[in-house]
Amino acid sequence: MDMTTKTTAQAKEAYGKMSAATTEAADLIKNSYSTAVKGVQEYNNKLLEFTQANANAAYNFAQNLSAVQSPSAFAELSTEYARKQIETLTEQTRQLAALAQKVTLATTEPLKSGITKVFNPAH
Repeated sequence: MDMTTKTTAQAKEAYGKMSAATTEAADLIKNSYSTAVKGVQEYNNKLLEFTQANANAAYNFAQNLSAVQSPSAFAELSTEYARKQIETLTEQTRQLAALAQKVTLATTEPLKSGITKVFNPAH
């Protein structure tokens, strides 16, 4: 094989490998993006669910306030509502943080390991 033929064959092989790696990387990015979009939708749905629950709790509190007939009953009702809301908001925040972490890992881990595999096949 002469030098030109050998060089052309090597260039074609290198191009084929790079083309395959680029295609695989593009697929990884597309899949990662799709996972991220699904995760954001799940997060937003959970956020809307919590917003509705909190609005219902506020409405119920307002209704209960209208029946209050003494300052002590007002203080008791307000204290109980505040306590429940703090508990609820703490739990909602925990759930949203866990969901955000899950989505982040589901989005980035396959991308990270896939890109490493594509561009550094020795690992």
